[in-house]
Amino acid sequence: MSIYGPYEETLNEILLDVEDRIKQLNRRELDKHQPKLYEHLIGRVKTPSSMEEKCQRKNYPLTTESALRRCRDAVGIRIVCNFISDIDRCLDVLRNAEWCSVVKEKDYITKSKPNGYRSYHLILDVVENYRDIGGNNPGHFFVEIQLRTIAMDSWASLEHEIKYKHHVKNPERIGRELKRCADQLASCDIQMETIRQLIRED
Repeated sequence: MSIYGPYEETLNEILLDVEDRIKQLNRRELDKHQPKLYEHLIGRVKTPSSMEEKCQRKNYPLTTESALRRCRDAVGIRIVCNFISDIDRCLDVLRNAEWCSVVKEKDYITKSKPNGYRSYHLILDVVENYRDIGGNNPGHFFVEIQLRTIAMDSWASLEHEIKYKHHVKNPERIGRELKRCADQLASCDIQMETIRQLIRED
């Protein structure tokens, strides 16, 4: 039996529902003749084995309650934006969306992780027409949102590829080079934002 118990298919449905709702938010912006909110979405339901590994790492019991309540990233969506200001716009519309509430925010853009990782994380409490683990219907389900620019997303993907899929002979040097690359990409994001503002002022 999966750690998600009877909720595994429900989680996949919630992923599709929330992706559709984010796409609707984007269409509303376009209808108002505003730039698109994001370049693309990437969604996933964490595999049962990955969730079990996380629960063990956090010293949580291997239960469906741990997977759906104590861990709040069973459903995850990455929103990849063109510009930093688009991340701010996405945050505004999500904070004001009627179908969810923000229960946690973590800003790794203003203050990046020591390795150079940059992203903005939200945990949403999403109301859905499914019974939740507490017996409520409509139910409350957690969805993790990660907001990144294309540069941030490219760095994170490459960092994952390098560090987790290969045996690294010189991890300290690789770490320094990755951090230097992250800093350069952060500078590039700021430059691109400046160029965008200059174009708008013309």
